[in-house]
Amino acid sequence: MSTMQTGNDDRDATGVVVIGRNEGERLRACLQSATRASEHVIYVDSGSKDGSPVLARTFGIEVIELDATLPFTAARGRNAGFARMRALWPDTRFVQFIDGDCELDPGWLDAARAGIARDERTAVVFGRRRERYPDKTVFNRVCDREWDGQAGPVDSCGGDALMRVEAMLAVGGYDAGLIAAEDDDLCHRMRRRGWKIVRLADEMTLHDVAMTTWWQWWQRNRRSGHAGAEAWYRRGAEDPKLIKHVVSNLLWGLPPFWLLWPVLWWRVYRRSDAIYATHIVLGKIPHCFGLLGFWWTRLRARKTLLIEYK
Repeated sequence: MSTMQTGNDDRDATGVVVIGRNEGERLRACLQSATRASEHVIYVDSGSKDGSPVLARTFGIEVIELDATLPFTAARGRNAGFARMRALWPDTRFVQFIDGDCELDPGWLDAARAGIARDERTAVVFGRRRERYPDKTVFNRVCDREWDGQAGPVDSCGGDALMRVEAMLAVGGYDAGLIAAEDDDLCHRMRRRGWKIVRLADEMTLHDVAMTTWWQWWQRNRRSGHAGAEAWYRRGAEDPKLIKHVVSNLLWGLPPFWLLWPVLWWRVYRRSDAIYATHIVLGKIPHCFGLLGFWWTRLRARKTLLIEYK
């Protein structure tokens, strides 16, 4: 593979797409960081009631308010922002996607462009996402732990990532119908076409999960369970690891297996800590609910609406 260099041309050819829904002051911090990083910024709003579109316009950036008669999804928002980015700035080569509850690290885009330039078949790079307040609640601490990982080639990214426009176009963007794990699906389709997904060691974003209740924790894990079931339904034959993931969440989440929870807890604890191990074990129940909920809606020929936790 050839090696490419970055420079001012790449900076000018990099845009930022921000998506949000009722993020309040978190959105202000996000947009401030985005406008510092790029002159090409688009904000896509999914039916906010807190004046987010008005706030975004004070930054002088392009704002898209999605039609509320259609279901909101993060994938739909990112696709809309990506399309508008290409229409306004057709020479854009890289797009940084970022959620409205995150703030870009000042050095990230330079590091990301350097990382993606090392191999012309790298479609996506992402770095370390950290919680802004990891010690505020046990839920925040768990999320900060989840964002961590080893640098190098990986199967998928999260919602914050720098993507090559060429690769996005090659796979047709996100699947707007997915209510969760849309990034996993996108990366799977990219990898199937020979593209690479790479995690960098560089700092990328500060995230404010703002999770303070067990109900939020439950909903977030239920959404994850739903996403796993849908991913297996769509591409299980192409990704054997999904079967293991689904079966694990299903079995460990059912009452007969609760007696074996100490075994699972100990296995996780040996490579993490007590809080994270407890999160993994107890999380099997809402994951199981999410799995069963997906199949129940499929049997009734319905579609699950957005599962929100904040």
